[in-house]
Amino acid sequence: MAQELKETLQMPRTDFPMRANLVQREPARLKHWDGLGLYAAIQRRRAGAPAFVLHDGPPFTNGDVHIGTALNKTLKDTVLRYKSLRGFRTPYVPGWDCHGLPIEQRVTRELQSRQESLAPAAFRRRCDEFSEGWIAKQKAQFQRLGVLADWPNEYKTKNPAFEADILRTFAAFIERGLVYRAQKPVYWSIPFETALAEAEIEYKDLVSPSIWVKFAVPAAEAAQFGLPADKPLSIVIWTTTPWTLPANLAIAVHPAVEYAVADLGAERILAAASLLGAVAEAAKLPPVPVVARLAGARLEHLQARHPFIDRAAPVVLAEYVTTDSGTGCVHTAPGHGLEDYQTGLKYGLEIYCPVGADGRFVNDGRVPADLVGLSTLETVEDLARKHTSPANIAVLKKLAAVGALLAKHSLTHSYPHCWRSKTPIVFRAVDQWFVSLDQGGARQAALAAIDRVAWIPAWGEARIRAAVESRPDWCISRQRAWGVPIPAFFDDQRRAWLDAGVVRAIADHVEQHGTGVWFEATPAQLLAGVKVPADWPAPDRLTAGRDTLDVWFDSGSTHAATLRRGLGGTSWPADLYLEGSDQHRGWFQSSLWTAIIAHGGAPYRTVLTHGFIVDEERRKISKSSSYEKPQTSDSYIAEYGADVMRLWIASQNFRDDIPISREILSHVGETYRLLRNTLRFQLSNLFDFDPARDGLPAGQLDLLDRWALHQAAALLRQCTAAYDACEFHRVYQLCNQFCAVTLSAVYHDVLKDRLYTLGAGNPLRRSSQTALHAIFHTLVRILAPILTFTADEAWSFATAGTEFAADSVHLQDWPEAPAEWTDDRLDDEFGRLLAVRAAVNEKLEALRQAGAIGKSLDAAVTLTGSPDDPVFRLLERHREFLPEFLIVSAAAPVPGDGPGALAIAARPARDLGLVRCPRCWRWVPALQASGRGEICPRCAAALGSPSA
Repeated sequence: MAQELKETLQMPRTDFPMRANLVQREPARLKHWDGLGLYAAIQRRRAGAPAFVLHDGPPFTNGDVHIGTALNKTLKDTVLRYKSLRGFRTPYVPGWDCHGLPIEQRVTRELQSRQESLAPAAFRRRCDEFSEGWIAKQKAQFQRLGVLADWPNEYKTKNPAFEADILRTFAAFIERGLVYRAQKPVYWSIPFETALAEAEIEYKDLVSPSIWVKFAVPAAEAAQFGLPADKPLSIVIWTTTPWTLPANLAIAVHPAVEYAVADLGAERILAAASLLGAVAEAAKLPPVPVVARLAGARLEHLQARHPFIDRAAPVVLAEYVTTDSGTGCVHTAPGHGLEDYQTGLKYGLEIYCPVGADGRFVNDGRVPADLVGLSTLETVEDLARKHTSPANIAVLKKLAAVGALLAKHSLTHSYPHCWRSKTPIVFRAVDQWFVSLDQGGARQAALAAIDRVAWIPAWGEARIRAAVESRPDWCISRQRAWGVPIPAFFDDQRRAWLDAGVVRAIADHVEQHGTGVWFEATPAQLLAGVKVPADWPAPDRLTAGRDTLDVWFDSGSTHAATLRRGLGGTSWPADLYLEGSDQHRGWFQSSLWTAIIAHGGAPYRTVLTHGFIVDEERRKISKSSSYEKPQTSDSYIAEYGADVMRLWIASQNFRDDIPISREILSHVGETYRLLRNTLRFQLSNLFDFDPARDGLPAGQLDLLDRWALHQAAALLRQCTAAYDACEFHRVYQLCNQFCAVTLSAVYHDVLKDRLYTLGAGNPLRRSSQTALHAIFHTLVRILAPILTFTADEAWSFATAGTEFAADSVHLQDWPEAPAEWTDDRLDDEFGRLLAVRAAVNEKLEALRQAGAIGKSLDAAVTLTGSPDDPVFRLLERHREFLPEFLIVSAAAPVPGDGPGALAIAARPARDLGLVRCPRCWRWVPALQASGRGEICPRCAAALGSPSA
């Protein structure tokens, strides 16, 4: 009999699975989307709509998609899916950064492992093949994440047409007279023997020798400048780079600082007066008496002597000299520092750099023989052992041997390192191509453009402004084989010849044949048919340069090669750039410079940045870090599925660093199951509902359903605002709270009785199904930009009853809440009712713990209060609704004597002489006979008439 009664209930029915099995099920949906041509269908759906253009920053094609890159692409996909639902046309052309050091590094390693050597042309082809292979792999990994994009129109910086546009952008720089060639100190990576961009530098702590060195002043020179000459006198400098001393050509002092001569007994030293105490302490000397004082300006042109090379070290003046530390006398090597370089130009000093591309001292006839060939490189192994370089050690020995080393200590300080080799860089003066950022007002134009861009978070504006303000001239040349060549020619005197018109002509060649033509053709072939300036030498007297452009110039030109050409329906400028916060020094800045100089404006309207992935101990997890591998997107998806990973990304405030751990992902997995089960509950209770046939107008809905719709309208309003602000963590929190509390703990919990036990067509049941249908169609679309697979799966079951449908949730419009959903008065009433419900539940839990009841339906509740109490009057007004709302078998408000707080009494229903209905499990005064045994009158009515 019990089984027969169970069969009369309207129990939930759906084929939407409770278990997600994302790892197994998601690939089938990807194949389904591919069959639908979903990306193209979305674009057709919005044809003619306003465009929202997000320009893709290209990842390097040198390895698997890292979890940090997956974060970036997922955020972009979330933004675009939301914008599409909101009615925008969302062309998204993905891109790939194909040139440069990271790819050369990987290819070189492969060749070395096979003991293989290739000619430059063959090496470039191998880099091309390597890049292409990783493009295919990364594309599949992005697609596995659920990223929708215009893959057929993807851009690659190695494609001939793209390379040609890079060169055309470069031609605009030349045309404005901004490009020049100079021997100038640049960041130099010794392991890779190339200049580095500022964005390729990372600062790390380094333990360096901290030394105080004496530069002797001849007695005649001292006397000429009014200094005591009766004892040996030395100017003391301080440095943490002993290896640069062979390049020393001067000593810089501040013109306004007071300098003092201190008597050490047998000799005297000169340093800034305010630092003499610190110098004496470093040298472990007692307090030293001062015998003379003078301003730094009086020392200009004094000729000190280099400590171990027979040449003068003149004193020069420089405003950048400080007395914060050191000696106030700055060792100056114009070939090894930018400020030193500027001082060298001012005083006509040679820009001298005795260190070769490999970081070793060269044999130029001026470097001491015992230093020639020694390396300035501090290897990763050296750093681990806190050892310094061979060059440093040798220079220290020479200083000690000649008695010039006054003091030596170790100093831990922040120092620039190569982001790839993880070794300290050196500043090295070499002939390079530069862009003058101040000439023609370029810097001021860039700063003005920053004001017109929206920066999210707001502090991003200060960061890029500081980077643009402080950036020195852009060193755009690299000594690499795999890149876009700088189309400069050199005559037999090594004079450079560079012309905008010639570069544009070369770009036309490149568009047809690729940049390989530059490396394989002769100058005569390259210049055939090209209008060359009249003063150029004949082609047969020229050679083609072999420097390539900084890859940041490549990626900085992507807006020109894609957006300005309208690739895939895009347009210039982009509405949004979205990348990591390190790109203020990188892609955001290089794109800004190229756009300002070549096209007169910023390439973006809004810039949004995210933080970095960190573990539970806040350690950064990056591609270039030594963090435990693999931290790839695929490794996480293989365990959790793409939707859980997308939900984790949405759950974090990505403007800060984003933590990841098994514990975090476990919590996110629980939230995913809550959201999935919420959708499943709603679907399973709509199995017999046709909104056209069974739906009720808002005015006829039960008050519980109207309250639920009010909550859904509030959720929609708040989530829309959060999506608009790209605050996806708020969407996560709001949906989690809505599903866990509003729905699961209250609305769905209360609904079960009416949904399961009333007649199929009962108006109360149809009222709740009407609300459930509306809430489902709202919630599933709110979740669609984040849970792309699950929302589409649920949509298919809701609209077609099958796992895969010809329609997709991603082809829909953003939900709208009709005005009648909002009822603030009702929401206020329910707030007070929910407070009563919480108090009742405490009483029921006490009965349950005592073993007096099992389920809450086993209880009866009395609510005693003052008739004047607004809450009691509210309970009176909803007297008939109370048992269902409280999920008890009986609940009655009873007037009390006098004022006082509401008194709640709960006891087992059987104590009131009630009997339990075997069909609905409610306790009632009496059962009545039916064809299926004795049941309560309400169940009998339900069995007798479908509308009851």
